[in-house]
Amino acid sequence: MKFKKGDLVEVIWRSELYRGAVTQVVEVTNEIVVKLAKKPAIDYLFKQNQVSKVELVKVPQFVADWIEYCKKHCWGLSEALEDTYENSCMPEEVMDWFEDCRENQELFARAWLDGYEVEKEPLYYVIFLDGGLGFLNVYYTGARLLNCHLGSEGYKTKFTESEIKNMDINYWQFRVPVEDLEETE
Repeated sequence: MKFKKGDLVEVIWRSELYRGAVTQVVEVTNEIVVKLAKKPAIDYLFKQNQVSKVELVKVPQFVADWIEYCKKHCWGLSEALEDTYENSCMPEEVMDWFEDCRENQELFARAWLDGYEVEKEPLYYVIFLDGGLGFLNVYYTGARLLNCHLGSEGYKTKFTESEIKNMDINYWQFRVPVEDLEETE
C-alpha cells in the first residue's frame, strides 16, 4: 500500500495500537515517518507494510457542523452526545439522527476520535415546466424566478432537500435529482 503525506494511519508498536498521521514518505527505503497521537513529539519511522490506513467514517454535514461547534467550545465527547436542558443548543436534526439509529452514536464517537468525511448531500433541480426554461432559480437576495438550469451569475439552481423544503414544502414534488437530468444531456 502506498501512503502519502497527511494520511491517517494505524500502527502496532510495542504490542499497542496507535493512530497517527504520515509526515514524510521515504520512497527509496519504502518507509514512512509517522507522528503518533498520544506519544511524545517524536516522529517514528515504519516500513510501509507495518502500517494500515485509517478509513474515515462518513457523516452528514449537520453532524460535522455539530462536531466542529462542540470542539470549538472545548466540549468533551460525552457533552457532545448529551441531549439535556444544559445542552439545549444541540440542533434538532442531530437529536433526530441520534435517535434514528443506535449505531449513529458509535459513528459519531468514531468521527469525533478519528476524524470524518462529510457525506455529499444529493442535489436537486426544481422544475415547474417542461422545457429548458422551467427551472427554479434563486437570487442571492432570495428572489425566485424560472429560467434555464444553467442559471446566471448570482443565481442558485441546485438545491438540497432541506433548502427546497424550507422555501416551500410543495416544491418538493417538483424535484429532479441533478444526476438524472445531467446523465440524459
